[in-house]
Amino acid sequence: MTALGTLALALAMTLTATPSASATAWQPRFEHYVALGDSYTSGPLIPLPKPTPPLGCARSTTNYPTVLAVQTRADTFHDVSCGGATTGHMTEPQHTPLGTNSPQLESLRPDTDLVTLGVGGNDEGVFGDIIGTCPKLRDENPSGSPCREHFTEAGTDTLAEAVARTGSRVAAVLEEITARSPHATVLVVGYPRIVPAPETGVTCPDVLPFADGDLAWADEIEMALNDALRTAAEHHGASFVDMYPASYGHDACAGLQAWIQGKDTNPLVAMSYHPNAAGMYGIATEIRRTLDAMS
Repeated sequence: MTALGTLALALAMTLTATPSASATAWQPRFEHYVALGDSYTSGPLIPLPKPTPPLGCARSTTNYPTVLAVQTRADTFHDVSCGGATTGHMTEPQHTPLGTNSPQLESLRPDTDLVTLGVGGNDEGVFGDIIGTCPKLRDENPSGSPCREHFTEAGTDTLAEAVARTGSRVAAVLEEITARSPHATVLVVGYPRIVPAPETGVTCPDVLPFADGDLAWADEIEMALNDALRTAAEHHGASFVDMYPASYGHDACAGLQAWIQGKDTNPLVAMSYHPNAAGMYGIATEIRRTLDAMS
């Protein structure tokens, strides 16, 4: 564990322990926790950045793995998540502008007993295509679905097809995790809501500059990705942490209740279209609930 992680753990103990609390209450719940994932795990620009290399992975000291490590009293903790990671970077090096991240699965050991995996949105560029294209097309038809139409070829939604293919790659990652850490509790962490639930009718073009119909379509794509992650988890003995119910009302349009930063990056809050500190705490809380239900 890093010095900062140790400090956070000590602080948590100080704030929650009582004079009558037994020493055994603070025995580690997990001996070795490894966090794998992309930027929705690493937490780019959420204060404060971790000093651990490579700095190009943009890991935050308040990302959900770090919060969870404190909550679960992990004895040792390795956060190898990295912004921009795909399923391929679980077994291959990832080159960033500020250094190379080793294959993430190399941090797994036979005695690893907790693994969280949050990956899939970057595969085949799905998330990047949505946020990089949809805002540019909004003015073509603000009440329609110009972005959906852009990615539809011969009647086929190409991003929906890409998401469907992602499931098999996540499944392969889970197989490798089990091979390397056969006794680990493995949790696949779903993505939280980015756009408002369609039934709410909420739009916020100043924050999420998507055409009205494309908000609903983006929600469909994200739900399809989460469904693919859920299926992969269920077929490989892992637990799926469904962030959609927990993040209802915390999408980017939710103002002070938002867990997701909107289109404008705030270097003191979070990168655009990414979780903020409140979102990371919400994800950590949901993971802990899942773990508690398994106990």
